Amino acid sequence: MFFEKLFAKLPTVKAQDEDELVDPQEVLREKCRETEHCQHLAERYQACNDRVNSRSRTTETCVEELFDLLHAIDHCVTKDLMSKLK
Repeated sequence: MFFEKLFAKLPTVKAQDEDELVDPQEVLREKCRETEHCQHLAERYQACNDRVNSRSRTTETCVEELFDLLHAIDHCVTKDLMSKLK
């Protein structure tokens, strides 16, 4: 009860009507996924997934292909990310 009265007296701050904020890292990741190098690695990852999913018993995983793809995307993003941040 005490806290409800206390918080009722505090001023509220509302954000101005602005466009929704966009994470520059996500924008750069989408752009980097479209590069030829990342597309090639994405195809290798998808081929591995298709191969693994087509078998009922396998010990193969696609971890290496996934890490290669994520590394390439992150490497591409790091070139431009710091200039986009405030």
